[in-house]
Amino acid sequence: MTPEEQFKLIKKGTAEIIEEEELLRKLTSRRRLKIKAGFDPTAPDLHLGHTVLLQKLRTFQQLGHEVYFVIGDFTAMIGDPTGRLETRPPLTKEQVLENAKTYEHQVFKVLDPEKTNIVFNSTWLSELGSDGIIRLAGKYTVARMLERDDFSKRFKEGIPIYIHEFLYPLLQGYDSVFLKADVELGGTDQKFNLLVGRDLQRDAGQEPQVCITLPLLVGLDGIRKMSKSYGNYVGITEEATTMFGKIMSISDQLMWDYYALLTDYTEEEIERIKREVHPMEAKKRLAHYIVSRYHSKKEADIALEHFERTFSKREFPEDAIVIEVKKGLKKKAYELLYELGIEATKNSARRIIQGGGLKINFRKITDENEEIEVNEELKIQVGKKRFYRIVPHS
Repeated sequence: MTPEEQFKLIKKGTAEIIEEEELLRKLTSRRRLKIKAGFDPTAPDLHLGHTVLLQKLRTFQQLGHEVYFVIGDFTAMIGDPTGRLETRPPLTKEQVLENAKTYEHQVFKVLDPEKTNIVFNSTWLSELGSDGIIRLAGKYTVARMLERDDFSKRFKEGIPIYIHEFLYPLLQGYDSVFLKADVELGGTDQKFNLLVGRDLQRDAGQEPQVCITLPLLVGLDGIRKMSKSYGNYVGITEEATTMFGKIMSISDQLMWDYYALLTDYTEEEIERIKREVHPMEAKKRLAHYIVSRYHSKKEADIALEHFERTFSKREFPEDAIVIEVKKGLKKKAYELLYELGIEATKNSARRIIQGGGLKINFRKITDENEEIEVNEELKIQVGKKRFYRIVPHS
C-alpha cells in the first residue's frame, strides 16, 4: 500500500491524530514504525473496550509495522488517575503479576503472536531508581499537571491529589522514551498522558511520537465507558452464550457504535445494515460476529440458537404488562421498580436486585444504584414469573 493508503486505513475510526502530517511523513519513510500501546493489568480479564485499541494495533501489524504491547506491571501499582475523581486503591505486586499472566494469553485473540512484542514496563522503570525518578519528576511542573482535566477538577473541588498520581503520566511517557516509539495509541481520555510522552521524547533528543486517540467504548449501561469496576463490561473470555446475551442487552442506538468500533465492517456496509436490516436482527448479527471472533463460528451459532430459544421465544411472553413512561426518564434501578409500581417499597426493590432477580433487556442488573434511562422500549423481568414492557412516549 502507498503511504496515503496506509494513512487512510489507520485513520479509520480514530478520534484524533497528533499530528497527521507527522504520521504521513513517518509512513513515507518506508521504514518499520514502532507502535506502542500500554495496558495496566488492574483486573484479570481484558474486555471489549480494550479491543478497540487492539484492533488498531492489528491494523499496524497488517501494514508491516512493529507492535509493542506494553503490560504496565510497574505503573499498575500506582494506578492510572485518568478520569478518576478519587485515588485508585493500590494493588500489590502479586495481584498485578497474576493479572498480567492472563493478558499475555488473551491479547492473541486479536493480535498476531508472531508479530507482537509483549514487554513489561517494570523492566526499565525498576532500573530508574529513586534518582532517576527524581530527575524525571523535574521535567514537568505542578502547573502543567494541573492542566489535566481530572486533576484540575479534583483540585478545584478540594478532592485530594497524591504526589504519586503526578508520577503516572511521567512514567507512561518514559515508556515511549525507552522504546523510542514512533506512534502511541490510547483512548481519548489518555490524550494528556500521550502528549507527555511527546514532550519527554523531545527532551531526550528523540523524534516525538505521533499520538492516536480512539473513542472510548461505552459499556452495557449506555452511560459510562466500559470498565470492570462499573460492572458494565463484556469480557473477551466469557462464555459464548453469556457474551451473546450481554451484547443483545445494549440499546439499538449504542449498537451502531459497537459496529463501528468492534467490527471490520466499512462505514458504507454499516449504513446499509441500518437501512435494510431490522434492529433486532442487526443486533443478532453483531453479537454473532463478536462471539465468532473471540470463540468460534460454531459456538456463535449455538449462542444464537440459545438466545432465540430461551429469550426471544420462551422467557419473555407476548402478554407482558405494558407500562408507559415519559421518554428520557432516568432513575436508579431500585427507584425505577418502586416508582413504576413493580415493587411496593424501595427496600423490596433493593432486595430483588441484591438477590439477582432483576433483568433489563435480558441483562441481569446487580447494582441497585445503576442509572436506567428509558429512551426505547425496555423488557423487564422480575424474578421468574413477572414481565413488563416499559414503553417511552414523548
